[in-house]
Amino acid sequence: MAARRIRTWLAAGAAALALGAPAMADTLADAMVGAYRTSGLLEQNRAVLRAADEDVAQAIAELRPVLNWTADITRQFQTSRSSQTLNTVQGSVTNSGSIGLSAQWLLFDFGRTRLGIDVAKESVLAARHGLVSVEQQVLLRAVQAFWEVRRAQQTVDLRQNNLRLIEQELQAARDRFEVGEVTRTDVALAEARLAETRSQLAIAQGNLVIAIEEYLGAVGRRPGDLVVPRTVPSVPATVDQATQTALRLHPDIIAQQHAVTVAELSIKIAEAAMKPTVSLGGTLGYTRNLDDSDVFSRSGSVGIEASGPIYQGGALSSLVRQSMARRDQERAVLLTTTRQVRQNVANAYVQLQVARSSISSGNNQVSAAQVAFDGVREEATLGARTTLDVLDAEQDLLDARTLLISAQVDEYIAAYTVIASMGLLTVEQLDLPVQRYDPSVYYNLVKDAPTLSSQGEDLDRVLRALGKQ
Repeated sequence: MAARRIRTWLAAGAAALALGAPAMADTLADAMVGAYRTSGLLEQNRAVLRAADEDVAQAIAELRPVLNWTADITRQFQTSRSSQTLNTVQGSVTNSGSIGLSAQWLLFDFGRTRLGIDVAKESVLAARHGLVSVEQQVLLRAVQAFWEVRRAQQTVDLRQNNLRLIEQELQAARDRFEVGEVTRTDVALAEARLAETRSQLAIAQGNLVIAIEEYLGAVGRRPGDLVVPRTVPSVPATVDQATQTALRLHPDIIAQQHAVTVAELSIKIAEAAMKPTVSLGGTLGYTRNLDDSDVFSRSGSVGIEASGPIYQGGALSSLVRQSMARRDQERAVLLTTTRQVRQNVANAYVQLQVARSSISSGNNQVSAAQVAFDGVREEATLGARTTLDVLDAEQDLLDARTLLISAQVDEYIAAYTVIASMGLLTVEQLDLPVQRYDPSVYYNLVKDAPTLSSQGEDLDRVLRALGKQ
């Protein structure tokens, strides 16, 4: 039921992303897909995850026999002179070759190696959820970049319209000055306001360039004509509902839970290191005189070896205490992470509520400011208002419209921030139209430590597809 409710909350958001748009237009879904496909940060963390997968293969390999070979060809030469050789110099040369095989197989170590496998697997799970967390960061950055471009574009349009209006007011002031209805001061006020408006337009245009560059960095390309969703994505009705979801599903919490498990297993590994190990070993060798094929020797041995620490100067006990301290550290990090997730959910809801309140007030402010501006402008034509009154009323209207634009953008960003704070801003949850990275594919290929086999060939194909060879 909980999973169904979560998907219901996200349904409106996914539908908003999928609204139809012109062929050359950019929707919010397009921006998020572009970010997912081109993110270097995601590629970096996918490689980190693959490296963690290999730790599992290496841990499993420690349970398997280890077989090594040696080979050598030796030429021995000697010259000597002694009384036995009647003080004559005599030399000898011997050529020989040998080959050898050695094998070692761990039989028993009180579970230390198998605990290492469990540690590697837990680390993989932590890395997977770390990748999900990075995915959320990438997608949220794309959302913010999309809406910041939208904010900047609307601000530029607003400033341009305001510039045209101020130019008209200046021309009207000059015409009235020519017929003696206003003074030179009124014209100067209009000229000053025009200069200020041009300056504000330049600032808005600069902010637009900055927003476009951020979009390029987040999405991997410059924006086209933005097509905004018609509805804000739905979120849980209360902070408590969102918090409960976040505590169960947020990748940062889950990743840290696995980190705690790794630390607890590390204590057991440190304790097992104080116990003996038993292994099976064997050697096989063959040596032959290359000068005389009848001269050769064969040798071999098989044995079981047990070894263990007697006195290590307190190092092993220190490792156990150190592992316990690190476990306590990871538990504290888990507590901090949980509190941070709670705070992030609450902050996101506050931002969403502020934005919605600002939109409601902003609509009223724009309506009132428009009525006031129209009235002041009409009264000015009758001589009941000054040019300064008109300019002030126009500035009030501009400020109201600017605040409304920002509040509308902030509402969308805050809504997606709420979704991210719950741990649900992922390609899978949003059902974005993009091929998803499946971390289990590589893991399933390497978890059994393949070497030369059909499984190894499959792994080679995956590596080539990833561009790693």
